[in-house]
Amino acid sequence: MFDFILRPLRRKYGVDKRFYAAIDDMFGFIPNNIELYKLALIHKSASVELEDGSHVNNERLEFLGDAVIESVTSDYLFIEFPDRDEGFLTQVRSKMVSRQSLNRIASALGLDKHVISNAAGNTTQKHIYGDAFEAMMGAIYLDQGYDFVNRLLINKIFARHLSLDDVLQLETDFKSRLIEWCQKNHYSIEFRTTNDTSHGSSRPGFHSVVYVDGIAVGYGHGDSKKAAEQNAAFSVSQTAPTTITDEGSAEILDRFDRLSS
Repeated sequence: MFDFILRPLRRKYGVDKRFYAAIDDMFGFIPNNIELYKLALIHKSASVELEDGSHVNNERLEFLGDAVIESVTSDYLFIEFPDRDEGFLTQVRSKMVSRQSLNRIASALGLDKHVISNAAGNTTQKHIYGDAFEAMMGAIYLDQGYDFVNRLLINKIFARHLSLDDVLQLETDFKSRLIEWCQKNHYSIEFRTTNDTSHGSSRPGFHSVVYVDGIAVGYGHGDSKKAAEQNAAFSVSQTAPTTITDEGSAEILDRFDRLSS
């Protein structure tokens, strides 16, 4: 209501004026609780230590923002594609909220210029900006509410920085790509796919786990064996497995990200 008054005041005056200006430039509004947004910019490598010895960074906001983005995207696709099935919607959503996609959006918004990080130039650094974008969405949700972040994501951010046509044309045969990559780099690969009875007999489904050199690195569900294995292969490029060393998972992600980009 009073944004026309607060915007020039907060952008030009006070110790946090650069933060207010940054949020206004990127997202087009003046925050209520600027501390949330300042926290969203702090990568875990630059965690702030408190007097009690604990550390604060943007990981909790990232967790929240991830759920908010997925919810908004699900709602958007449900309306946009009223005749498509769950498998299609899940696959498109995965592309829209992938680390590659969120990194591109973060850079397009200029968020990469404001992230506070002490991370060296290693493999995991490429995820920092997408993580910060998720944290920002978490901050906006807490500060402005779900309806606000829903409109912001769909009407401004997705509309300006994410082409749905381009998303639909992205590579979808991740299984073949992953097999090709494993063969090229002399890794063994195996898909173990079983019937998923959790939905009952009226709705058959499949669960697939992909193993690289005997280590489970990806998981997927689908209405068919093929879909489950594709989703398992796709998941390899999206999340670092916890059952492999940090160095090993970083190597797999780095190579497969380049392969599937």
